[in-house]
Amino acid sequence: MRILITGATGLIGQALTKQLLRANHEVHYLTTSPDKIESKPNYKGFLWNTAKGELDVACLKGVTTIVHLAGASIAERWTEDYKKTILESRTQTAQLLFDTLKSTENEVKHFVSASAIGAYPSSKTQLYTEAFETYNPGFLGTVVEAWEASADQFKSLGLKVSKVRVGVVLAENGGALEKLIQPINYYVGSPLGDGKQWQSWIHLDDLAGIFKTVIINAYEGIYNAVAPAPVTNETLTKEAATVLNKPLFMPKVPAFMLKLILGEMAAIVLESQKVSTQKIENKGYIFKFTQLNKALKDLLED
Repeated sequence: MRILITGATGLIGQALTKQLLRANHEVHYLTTSPDKIESKPNYKGFLWNTAKGELDVACLKGVTTIVHLAGASIAERWTEDYKKTILESRTQTAQLLFDTLKSTENEVKHFVSASAIGAYPSSKTQLYTEAFETYNPGFLGTVVEAWEASADQFKSLGLKVSKVRVGVVLAENGGALEKLIQPINYYVGSPLGDGKQWQSWIHLDDLAGIFKTVIINAYEGIYNAVAPAPVTNETLTKEAATVLNKPLFMPKVPAFMLKLILGEMAAIVLESQKVSTQKIENKGYIFKFTQLNKALKDLLED
C-alpha cells in the first residue's frame, strides 16, 4: 500500500511510519517545513501550507489511504487564542485535504483520523465503548466533536472513514509519560486531584499497531486506542515511581490548586475516562502491552 500521513514527524506519526515501512508499505507525508523533506526508498515528503490553503498534489499519486495525525499539542496553556489553534490545527487541515481530494483525480479510498478519548464525559464509574454517543461537554469534547465531524465529511466523497480515539500515550520520549516522570525524578511526584480518576493508557507501540491494523484492513468507524487494563492516576504515579526506584512522599496535589496553576487545561489530568478495548480486540488485534507495569519497565528501564 501507499499511505499519505499528516503529522508523520510527530510522536505517533514516527512510530506508525516505522511499522508501515517494516511491513513493506510506502509512506508519503506532508510537512510545513522544507527542512523535513526527505526522499528515501518507500518514504517521501511533500509540502503543505494550511494557512494559505496550499498542498502539493503530487503527494496523492498512488495513495489509497490518508492518515490524518496533524494537530497542535493540547499540553500548552489554554488561552483563548491557543484553544482556537488546537481546534483549527485539526479541522482546517482536514478541510484542506477534503477540498484537495474533491478537486483532484485520485485513488484514495480510506480516510483515517486521529481522535481522542477526551470525547467521553468525565466519569469514575462508566466504562466507555465506541457506541457511547454523548460528547464530553468540556473543551476537549468540543474539539473532538468538531475533529470527528471534519473526518466524517470524507464519506460524501465515497471514502471509508475511521476515527481512532487515542488514550494517554506512554512513550520513551515525549507523550504523557515524559511529563509524569519529571516530578518523580526530582522527588516531588504525587498523585493529582484525588488520584481516583481513570487513566486509559496505551504504549506507543500498540498505538501505532492499532493504527496500522485499521489502515491495512480498511476498518471503518470509531476505535478506542487504549490498553485493556486502565488504571487510576494514583496507580499510574505509584507504578512509575516504583519502576524508577524513586520514593513518593509528597501529598496529593488538590484539584483546586491544579486549576489555579493550569487553568482550564487542568481537565487533561483531572478528567476520568475508563475506556473499553473490546471492539479492536474483537477485530483480532493482539496487544503487546496489556499491563501497566510491563509497559513502564519497557519504556523506563535501561
